[in-house]
Amino acid sequence: MALRATIFKAELAVADIDRGYYADHSLTIARHPSETDERMMVRVLAFALHASERLEFGRGISAEDEPDLWARDLTGAIDHWIELGLPDEREVRKACGRADAVDVIAYGGRAVDLWWEGVRKSLERQERLAVREIPPEASKALAGLADRSMNLQVTIQDGHISITGHDTSIGTELRVLKERG
Repeated sequence: MALRATIFKAELAVADIDRGYYADHSLTIARHPSETDERMMVRVLAFALHASERLEFGRGISAEDEPDLWARDLTGAIDHWIELGLPDEREVRKACGRADAVDVIAYGGRAVDLWWEGVRKSLERQERLAVREIPPEASKALAGLADRSMNLQVTIQDGHISITGHDTSIGTELRVLKERG
């Protein structure tokens, strides 16, 4: 018998001063049985960093042809494709051909540097791609906020990210590995 996804609910308040985006989102997050709390919470952070009316979670780990998050226009064309972790460089290049903008949010500590060293030459040519890394201490701290019912506030100002939930506050900045363009 296959294991089923665990459902998490999050009330997410986003104040992105850098983009001038302020909104509340009620999220339903299906965590695949093989997904860790850390990865799930990185997905929630990625949602906050790129929040928009049309941004939604993909089927994630269980679907190879979909990103972790994406935004599509009214015709179904992909405006924004967001991958987490250390994706295969061929899949990232394919995403760059399918979407107007592609973001990779890498996490995993030293493994990120090894991954980037191996894919950098190929991915640096992708103009639609931006790659950033979440510091390992921040992604691990995010895992501590995971709960079946969450109230989270994310504030982004001058590149600094503050995540608050359960009387805990986490501050971090993403390391830029590649800018778009």
